Amino acid sequence: MQTELSKQLGVEHALFGFTPFPAVAAAISRAGGLGVLGAVRYTAPDDLKRDLDWVEGHVDGRPYGLDVVMPARKVEGVTEADVEAMIPQGHRRFVEDTLARYGVPELADGEASGWRITGWMEQVARSQLDVAFDYPIALLANALGSPPADVVRRAHDRGVLVATLAGSARHARKHRQAGIDIVVAQGYEAGGHTGEIGSMVLTPEVVDAVAPLPVLAAGGIGCGRQVAAALTLGAQGVWLGSIWLTTTEAELPSRALVRKLLAAGSGDTVRSRALTGKPARQLRTEWTDAWDDAGGPGTLPMPLQGLLVADAISRIQRYEVEPLLGTPVGQIVGRMNEERSVQAVVDDLTRGFERAVDRLNRIAGRSRQ
Repeated sequence: MQTELSKQLGVEHALFGFTPFPAVAAAISRAGGLGVLGAVRYTAPDDLKRDLDWVEGHVDGRPYGLDVVMPARKVEGVTEADVEAMIPQGHRRFVEDTLARYGVPELADGEASGWRITGWMEQVARSQLDVAFDYPIALLANALGSPPADVVRRAHDRGVLVATLAGSARHARKHRQAGIDIVVAQGYEAGGHTGEIGSMVLTPEVVDAVAPLPVLAAGGIGCGRQVAAALTLGAQGVWLGSIWLTTTEAELPSRALVRKLLAAGSGDTVRSRALTGKPARQLRTEWTDAWDDAGGPGTLPMPLQGLLVADAISRIQRYEVEPLLGTPVGQIVGRMNEERSVQAVVDDLTRGFERAVDRLNRIAGRSRQ
């Protein structure tokens, strides 16, 4: 399952797997795809270094990448404390009242929040890159559009390809103008931050808009038939995130969350601003319902919302408060019905792809049989 892009990167299959878990990223690369480790949760450079050391030691010499969250425009002199001070007290009370209504305990004394989205801040993302560029990463992806021009140059000087996500052809054209190497067309079905255009429409629009740049299709892809469809639409690979959440190598914070994912259908997600302040597809829970209710205070813009709810999310996860327990995930969650290894997922994708291609060949009168 190779394309020009997968050959350029030296991977067996044109499968690009985004994950926050080092063990999953390494397993994707070992299985013949390209594992891409999400860096947003690494606020301490030493923690990222530790996990990149681990990945480097477990990919068997195969390529891997890193995903950061970096704004294109630089904001000078703004610290996390400055941003925290902008959060209205009314929103803080709403969080505490909601947690109290569900009996969510406080974290124990000295127990730090394990869920803080601070990687969006430029100084944090740059410290991540200072670490990452000491490793032989093959790909740098940015989830907030094109990274600053000096970061693109820095990556290119090291032979690292730069990818960024786009939810529309207009955004994709801007990425091309910024010198981006790969555009990820992320459809409405995708987990996490996503736009309003479905993958079937978005992928060929982006392919046409940025040709000859390679495009990866993202959103709603979880079987080989869908991979074949994406390549037929002109993509040179697929970008997969949600499908890895229920793999045996994943490190989700609780078994209760795994059970919720395995039980969820494709209609059990919602595109909500409750997590970060930007529309992000996630499991629909009583937590997302509370934030989307017209009687509530409404969400804050990014990054205020993410900082506001960080401790609350940690408490919900720590105590496995199931009505509130959720995670970013795409509509493909409806196919995630059992725990499997990363290798088993890749095998299923590649076998399904082969069957889909054989079927198309038969329809076209080009059967190999």
